[in-house]
Amino acid sequence: MSDKIAVFPGTFDPLTKGHFDIIKRTAKLFDKLYIAVANSPSKHTYFPLDKRIEMAKSVCDKFPNVEVLGFENMLIDFLKEVNCTILVRGVRTVADYDYEIQLTNMYKTMMPNLEIVLLPTTSNLSFISSTLVREVLIHKGDVSAFVEDEIALKIKEIQNK
Repeated sequence: MSDKIAVFPGTFDPLTKGHFDIIKRTAKLFDKLYIAVANSPSKHTYFPLDKRIEMAKSVCDKFPNVEVLGFENMLIDFLKEVNCTILVRGVRTVADYDYEIQLTNMYKTMMPNLEIVLLPTTSNLSFISSTLVREVLIHKGDVSAFVEDEIALKIKEIQNK
């Protein structure tokens, strides 16, 4: 039997406790999980790609079956590069679900053998979004309640440079 491989993609700008919740739960379900950190120039990220990869690695290194990789091409191409046909997406709200269904249809058109797993975020974390965390950062606020300790430390290191 072949390994079950999944990809959890995102910009992770920064990776939040909600993202980490999905990673922890997904790591238990698959033999190998790739955290695919997207360059995504259209999103005008707060942190550069290399720092987002570094932050993700700082919290994912405790899972032996999780690997963090950056990518700059289309997600479908990344999935093919890592020979993966399972995509994991987290959903916080009905609006997220509606958006993910649109993406699902697009991805399935481009890669018909793709299976997409939608995992709801644990309810006490469902209000956290990277967008809101960035707003707090822009206003020089403390984001430690919204990100894992390792990421809060990395953010402070970056801000102090």
